[in-house]
Amino acid sequence: MQWKIHGERPIYENPWVNLWLTDVETPDGHRWEHHVVKLRHLAVAAVLNDRQEVLMMWRHRFITDAWAWELPMGLVEAEETPGEAAAREVLEETGWRPGPMKPLIYAEPANGITDSQHHLFRADGATYDGPPTEKNESDRVEWIPLENIRGMIDRREIVSSGSLVGLLYVLMDEGVR
Repeated sequence: MQWKIHGERPIYENPWVNLWLTDVETPDGHRWEHHVVKLRHLAVAAVLNDRQEVLMMWRHRFITDAWAWELPMGLVEAEETPGEAAAREVLEETGWRPGPMKPLIYAEPANGITDSQHHLFRADGATYDGPPTEKNESDRVEWIPLENIRGMIDRREIVSSGSLVGLLYVLMDEGVR
């Protein structure tokens, strides 16, 4: 069953997040204005080395006031592809220059309320380029053994949806439990 859109209008806009009201009608004829959060696309990178470790960042998120491990990620700029954004974010946030970015998976983590598109990539290998140039992203950067990831997820040490989707897909590919 497809909902019918009769129109939409912005109620708040800025470069990071936009809030729209969409006039929708459900198949049963009920009609109302549904809030929609419109976001820029996100690129996420799972960078693995030859020791079966993944490059991760330990960071604080003020919105939830929580610390957790995350994959490098960031917004896709207008002049770049999602793959280019993923590689840029890895270098800026970790100081490691990743190998070629290969598409891993595409996800829409909350498509009932937002149009957020997450483009996840995998890079096998990276070379250290120097300290991260983005100073506000993380407290530390580490190579985490893939065999530790499941336990970290279970202990809620990894909670961001972009990181979870990418890591679970990598674990599925690698057959690591």
